[in-house]
Amino acid sequence: MSRTGKKPVSVPAGVTASIDGGQLSVKGPKGTLAIPLANEVTYSIEDGKIAVQPANDGKRARAFWGLQRTLIQNLITGVTEGFSKKLLITGVGYRANSQGKTLKLQLGYSHDVDFAIPEGIEIKTPDNTTVEISGIDKQQVGQVAAEIRRWRKPEPYKGKGIKYAGEFIFRKEGKKK
Repeated sequence: MSRTGKKPVSVPAGVTASIDGGQLSVKGPKGTLAIPLANEVTYSIEDGKIAVQPANDGKRARAFWGLQRTLIQNLITGVTEGFSKKLLITGVGYRANSQGKTLKLQLGYSHDVDFAIPEGIEIKTPDNTTVEISGIDKQQVGQVAAEIRRWRKPEPYKGKGIKYAGEFIFRKEGKKK
């Protein structure tokens, strides 16, 4: 039995959820999101809650049970509050600047990196070494943060690079004389 799957997802006031055409759509104050429905799971919307149950006793149905409930919870959280990630840039001369629909990164390469900001994502740079990524789709926010971080991952000797806020970089000792 899935402990996560057993709990119904509550739909707050101002948010509407509907099942149509093989997908679950959720509309809220920040926008609209939808996910495709898995055949292994049955869905029901009643009394301001979305309940998820496995369609049969198969292993695949039990595996999808908790996953689908969590995806539905992410939809509801996204359209009400949204999601955000914070990246910190460390290194001499490393900086970021948001200009319209482009994020300009200076990361020690011979050229500046121009990162095109995808639709539905908002990127702010409160200062030169901080990048704040926000949006309503949790997967898309995480993907954009990972793509930006991929340009210069933090290295273990000096810690230079782009890291997530709160991420611990294991530091190595340098060469001994």
